[in-house]
Amino acid sequence: MKKTKIFLITILLLATGLISRANKIEFKEFDLPNGLHVIIHEDHSVPIVSVSVMYHVGSKNENPERTGFAHFFEHLMFEGTANIKRFEYDKIVESAGGTLNANTSNDRTYYYEVLPSNQLELGLWLESERMLHARVDSIGIATQKGVVIEEKKQSYDNQPYGSFLIELLGHAFTKHPYQWATIGNAEHIRAAKDEEFKNFYDSFYVPNNAVLVLAGDINYNDAKKMVEKYFTDIPPSKGEIYRPTVVEDIKTKEVRDTIYDNIQLPAVIQAYHIPAMGSHDYFAVEMLSQMLATGQSSRLYKSLVDDQQLAIQVAAIPLPFEDPGLAITLALPNMGLDCSVLEAAMDKEIEKVQNELIPEREFQKLRNQVENQIVAQDATIASRAETLATNYTYFKDTNRINTDLDKYLSVNREDLKRVANDYFRKDNRVVLYYLPKPSAN
Repeated sequence: MKKTKIFLITILLLATGLISRANKIEFKEFDLPNGLHVIIHEDHSVPIVSVSVMYHVGSKNENPERTGFAHFFEHLMFEGTANIKRFEYDKIVESAGGTLNANTSNDRTYYYEVLPSNQLELGLWLESERMLHARVDSIGIATQKGVVIEEKKQSYDNQPYGSFLIELLGHAFTKHPYQWATIGNAEHIRAAKDEEFKNFYDSFYVPNNAVLVLAGDINYNDAKKMVEKYFTDIPPSKGEIYRPTVVEDIKTKEVRDTIYDNIQLPAVIQAYHIPAMGSHDYFAVEMLSQMLATGQSSRLYKSLVDDQQLAIQVAAIPLPFEDPGLAITLALPNMGLDCSVLEAAMDKEIEKVQNELIPEREFQKLRNQVENQIVAQDATIASRAETLATNYTYFKDTNRINTDLDKYLSVNREDLKRVANDYFRKDNRVVLYYLPKPSAN
């Protein structure tokens, strides 16, 4: 019976492309003459392939008067191309036995298909079509305007706590384009002309602003020939690709506000300004946030929820930005508890880390958690492909997939105490109280 269970678990892991990372992740990379960077990772454990493209464009690349364009294009790019009929993109992938999706952040936009490995060429053709011949026309633009505006209503405007990220970014950043969320402003999308969308496509959806990642059951030489066949002739951008250079001022005063929303339970949200992804302090801050508020074994959960019963839930919400970003902690108070009492208890737990080194046993547990998460993060072929793309896009260092764990493990207890004092300061944060809207009666 035991052998049968092990066999079934093994089959399940193979079926999902889930394998442990015990060894270095091998890959090869090259550039096409048009500037497209290509990464190929062979893994023959499962007969699938991930074909993905990451464009180095997110909401921070937008015109402040036309926010939401990057997210809008995440939708528009499934409208079809000059050679793919409208609404056929999804059907082509699904009929070949594959899946597809996309996502947008403040810094990049990511598209991918996961297909049977004998459909590699299909995936390459689809992504080359998207890069060269996307259908950016009045019909598709009008359709997706309606979709995106409705999405904002449902997921942000009419969702409990749905506006918290919009409010938080708007309070935290005064200069940097991180001050608006990726969903953007519905009025900006509604007012934008077709030509503005076409210009955005021509500016950012170009090979020299993208990285193509192929991962899975493929042969490098064969894959490289296919890449050259479908992508070599795509022209690069004609001008310089826009990158914002504005630097947010160092904060010296706490920002505080109260937001009234259609909610029943209040919330206390704290957001501290932190370094950009990839810096030594960033790794330390991420570990600190995890220790404080991630999971039921975290300090805030055990103290506020279990011991003092001041909160019904706490959470850490990471915002890993390419430029300096935020570390967010959220707590929901128990019924009838004043938010200021909960906030004071949250602050007390931070002060403990600022004043005392965490115990060695707790530190080792934290290291083990981080190590498990890093291994799990790259356990599937699809997730590995995204990590490879991210590391090249942000850092031009694809091999970070093999070195980031060492960077986390190089963080020591003294680092955690130091970054708690350097960044988790009251004059370096935004505090929002989310409260139920007053009754109309």
